[in-house]
Amino acid sequence: MPDSLPDRPDLQSETQALCERMRGFEEAAAGRRGLSDPVQAMGADIANSLRHGQMPIDALEATVRHLRDAELRTRAMRLRDYLGLNTALSPEERLEAAAGRLVAAHRTPLALADTLSRPAFSAVFTAHPTFALSDRVYRAMEAIADDPTHPLPEWPTHRRNRPPTLDDELSLSLAAIQRGRDALDLYNTAIFREAGRRWPGTILAPSPITMATWVGFDTDGRSDIMWWDTLRIRLTLKRLHLERLQQQIQPLLSSESPLAVQVAAAIDAVRVQEDAAPHHDKTDPQNIAAFASTLVSRRDDALTDAAMLLPAFETAIATVDHAARTPLLAARAAFLAHGLGLAHIHTRLNATQIYNAARQRLGIEDDPAIPAHRRVVLSQINDALDEGVTLDVDFGAMLIEQSSAARLMMTMAQILKHIDASTPIRFLVAETESGFTLLATLWLARLFGIRDQQIEISPLFETQSALEHGETILEEAFRSSHWRDYLRANGKLCLQFGYSDSGRYIGQLAATNLVERLRLKALALLRKHRMEELEVVFFDTHGESIGRGSHPFSLAARLEYFSPPQTAAQFLDAGVRVREESAFQGADGYALFGTRRLAEATIATIAEHTLRDLSKLSADPIYDDPDFSADFFSTIALSMSSLVADPGYAALLGAFGPALIDKSGSRPSARQTEGALVARITHPRQLRAIPNNAILQQLGYWANVLHGLGEAASRHTDGFEINLASSRRFNLALDFARQALAHSDLDALRATVQLLDPGTWLDRAANATTDEARRRFMQLSKSLEGLAFWTRLPAMSRRLQADHLRLRMVWPEAPHMRAEERVLHAIRTALIERIWLLAMRVPYFSPRDNISRETMTAMILRLDVEVAIEHLKRIFPLSGADIAEVDFHEPVGQRDNQGFRREHDEIFEPMLRLFALLREVGIAITHANGSFG
Repeated sequence: MPDSLPDRPDLQSETQALCERMRGFEEAAAGRRGLSDPVQAMGADIANSLRHGQMPIDALEATVRHLRDAELRTRAMRLRDYLGLNTALSPEERLEAAAGRLVAAHRTPLALADTLSRPAFSAVFTAHPTFALSDRVYRAMEAIADDPTHPLPEWPTHRRNRPPTLDDELSLSLAAIQRGRDALDLYNTAIFREAGRRWPGTILAPSPITMATWVGFDTDGRSDIMWWDTLRIRLTLKRLHLERLQQQIQPLLSSESPLAVQVAAAIDAVRVQEDAAPHHDKTDPQNIAAFASTLVSRRDDALTDAAMLLPAFETAIATVDHAARTPLLAARAAFLAHGLGLAHIHTRLNATQIYNAARQRLGIEDDPAIPAHRRVVLSQINDALDEGVTLDVDFGAMLIEQSSAARLMMTMAQILKHIDASTPIRFLVAETESGFTLLATLWLARLFGIRDQQIEISPLFETQSALEHGETILEEAFRSSHWRDYLRANGKLCLQFGYSDSGRYIGQLAATNLVERLRLKALALLRKHRMEELEVVFFDTHGESIGRGSHPFSLAARLEYFSPPQTAAQFLDAGVRVREESAFQGADGYALFGTRRLAEATIATIAEHTLRDLSKLSADPIYDDPDFSADFFSTIALSMSSLVADPGYAALLGAFGPALIDKSGSRPSARQTEGALVARITHPRQLRAIPNNAILQQLGYWANVLHGLGEAASRHTDGFEINLASSRRFNLALDFARQALAHSDLDALRATVQLLDPGTWLDRAANATTDEARRRFMQLSKSLEGLAFWTRLPAMSRRLQADHLRLRMVWPEAPHMRAEERVLHAIRTALIERIWLLAMRVPYFSPRDNISRETMTAMILRLDVEVAIEHLKRIFPLSGADIAEVDFHEPVGQRDNQGFRREHDEIFEPMLRLFALLREVGIAITHANGSFG
């Protein structure tokens, strides 16, 4: 496939003509009751043009590429606006201004030093599967966001040629982190300059913002990250950090200086350790033992504590000239803030794995998730903590350990013992539903010799139950003296909030309301136990999509949305220090650090957020009427929960399922069964959150953001209108609805529902002009009857429609989907029709490998096209075996080696081409939405 395409100057007018046709269908539908939906009507029109040759497929491909490229450029400009790159000040000027405000806000250098002694914010890089585009497309988007004059190459496809591997994810995250660290250095340097002007001679060690990563350390739901991968990646982070320091001090110090010598020796030692680390097939006991020998023998040279460099730093600072002093101090500050790693690390696994480890080692049989058993298991885990048993850890024990939780904790113990002893590791526990989880995690850490100061245990609250009962979960842990002692020794209470499962089960708007309530309940809990001296860390693990909780219009609004000033002010008034953490998820999140200027703008926005004045807050009516707020958002939650339980909603998500989207990460989109067919999705929980959201985006209706809002608004019309007019907090939430409505259209959704309705194709058969066309429409109708989507989808569709109409009645000025995006949905409808009708031409065949023609048809109807064609090409081979050189000892008979060329040329290859275009349409819709999943 070529890397570029010839110019088509007529594409703009062709695309404009399609949009005008869509508007014409819309006007006709508005004026004539009973006319088919505009998206469906236009889809059928395009399909007919393709079928009769009036629109060549290459012309439609060119049109899709044109629409796709226009959406990408618009997406890039939105990214530019999102980071404030269109403002009067450059990112570097914004960093300088933030530094000036920070220093000016303090009366003494000691007060400034105290503020800067602990980070106010951390940017956390996660590797969730949002790598939906080719890497070069991300680079082009970032370049245009940085400089709008940057050209966009006309590539045939924006799709990835394969899903990303762990190494791909690591490489991309490290590049983003490095650019983020460069921007942090600018900010720190500006702080030094401002402080030096006000208080000459002041030496600071600022760490206002830090970087963290869980790429290679998050093992929840992944089978491609082994414990040796985690150790190897941690060594990579250490080497990169030391190399970064070496590059920073090279222009400032002699290579013979103590600091330069010690850093060079450490880099050499870490490289040797990294090279010896197990990788791929080097995981047998002998290689593990050789790695252990290298890790232990080179440990001192490689350093195990960033503070080991402090004496050399002090010597260097005392000897350099004035010009070199500030950059040296900035390098020192950044190095110490991150310890012996380019970024701090977060590990993660599921609470169930913690339970399993406790059951295995302590014999705890009762399920802590059952309230009636809770008292017993809490008593048992406290008894285990009382005993205080500690075990030695070595790599031999790790090789034979079967428990995932124990193995991960052992890995952390080895990191803390051999790689970096002084930088705490965050330990995130997904699906925390009881205080037992936290106490069992603490017991497991102490069992393997991890000190309380070295591990930051953080529950993840993301299910509806956890968000509603999070206070009870925390209280169960706080009743234990061991937990309270741990928190005091550690100095931090770490809490994590998820917006993926909560958002898709109770709706995004309701989820954020529950998160804000839980934050305030955590404050009340600290007050109750007189532990206000603790620092509270709030980590919001959103993605870049509104479906995963990210504000759509600006990074500044996104940060305010997660941390409302009214809530933050209550912590300030209580004297409780807060650190906020925000996720930058996958390729979409890394784009905010995609170039030097983008990274600087991102860090500048974060810095400005940490400096907001909480002493003078504007009145917000939503906080004056808690009854309205509670009932409004609970109405959304109840409505969305009911939708999730509707079998028709599962049918909608499962009709095409992940087949609509390319695989965008190394985790599976859905749990699959053995054999040819993807398991029928009977409940949304069978899909992971990102593909769940991505499917809704592709279907053209963001139910996980919108559903229930119409019922809530119509129940509280006056409150809705008052808060819409004057509440900042309420409008930040409604921005999600604004974005969702701009990319949601009931006609687009109904077009899909109608496609899956057998009656649609019987109507088409009745109007067919040839017997052959009539036969294929009737065959298609019969095949769809067997899938039975039609039994549940129409009622569910009406349910969504009714709520949508309620919302439009209360909020008539809300946004609508643009014609260009509706055209994309119509094109995909046409492509699905063409693929299905081609499938009706597949010849009958006897079952092969337990695959019948009916099975194959069902696969294609659910758009599992590529797998189906692989099977069909084996069943209908292009040619027989190559026997030209073989002597069969008889006169040569007539041989026809053409095989099933007609089927390949007229059915299989066209279907693959149409399906590739369908996926390209999906990419264009992703660009229009601005994110994936």
